[in-house]
Amino acid sequence: MLSTFVIALREGLEAALIVGILIAYIVKTQRRQLLLPLWTGVALAIVASFGLGGFLSFTSAELTPKGGAFFAGTTSFLAVGFVTWMVFWMRSASRGLRDELNSKMEKALIAGPIALATTAFFAVAREGLETALFVYANFKTVAATSTASIGLVLGFAVAIILGALVYNRSVKLNLARFFTYTSIALIVVAAGVLSYGVHEFQELGWLPGADSFAWDVTSWMAHDSLLATILGGTVGFDTTTSWLQLLIWSGYLLFTLMTYLRPARVSLSTTR
Repeated sequence: MLSTFVIALREGLEAALIVGILIAYIVKTQRRQLLLPLWTGVALAIVASFGLGGFLSFTSAELTPKGGAFFAGTTSFLAVGFVTWMVFWMRSASRGLRDELNSKMEKALIAGPIALATTAFFAVAREGLETALFVYANFKTVAATSTASIGLVLGFAVAIILGALVYNRSVKLNLARFFTYTSIALIVVAAGVLSYGVHEFQELGWLPGADSFAWDVTSWMAHDSLLATILGGTVGFDTTTSWLQLLIWSGYLLFTLMTYLRPARVSLSTTR
């Protein structure tokens, strides 16, 4: 529940802020009649995101055990790659995001309603499709349960409420700090998803060390116990973890966090 909540909150708020920027531009330019195509593009992006999630769930359910392991492992690696890219992209592009979106909106307004809807679609779909892939991979990691689904719904609900409050200036939110903390949380979740992907490929025999365990605590901690579920949903802990899983999990976590938290270099030209 916690991991899916963090994913939905972070990605949902990003999407909500993007929609808020688009709406603010239309309102500022006094073209409220174009809000309909804007919302049409947003709605289509949401439908596409849910469609991808449904496709992934349906496809994995119809596969053989080996096919399912390959599908789960591959989607896990893809999800980690997309989320890692998104975290670093958001850190570098966040300051100029409003100007970039406003520039795209200005061109779309000249081209017409269809171009406006298309711009809104791609602006939101980038977040939505990425969220669908990562949520699916995380669901496989923690074994999708009703609590995981509740976390997803709560995360999106809080994100929408916060987005509306920020847009109406009813609440001041330190977005830089928020995105820093949630990025760290996403990196931790991604490390667990990556470890799960390694496990699936080990089960297929495509990666070595499937039976070489760093620990096996199933004798005193059941895989579906409350403690194991909490640890699995937060830091990617598994009751049976191979040395290769531990090595890749810790290597990804340390390298990514150190790179992300490293202060950005300031060029000499900007200080003069």
